[in-house]
Amino acid sequence: MKLPIFKDDNKNLMLLQNLWSALINPFLSAPELNTTFLQNIALVSGANSVNHKLGRKLQGWYVVRLRGAATIYDTQDKNNNPELTLSLVSSASVTVDLVVF
Repeated sequence: MKLPIFKDDNKNLMLLQNLWSALINPFLSAPELNTTFLQNIALVSGANSVNHKLGRKLQGWYVVRLRGAATIYDTQDKNNNPELTLSLVSSASVTVDLVVF
């Protein structure tokens, strides 16, 4: 996502738009701002494949709600479909809410 620049005859306005764009675009392009909230994801003990729904390669993830005692880690480096799924390993069956970006 980028801040749009609208063409105008006013040079001062164009300069301001370019300045604003240079300042704001790095924040808008941060992957942490383009997140998806996944609720009630049931994980089994062992390997799990979760559809992350981003439509692009996953950059990262974190648990925002863990409904039980479990340790969770990813095996994303070995994932054959990183554009579609998040590969997680859980130490126990548990339901989680995740934020993916």
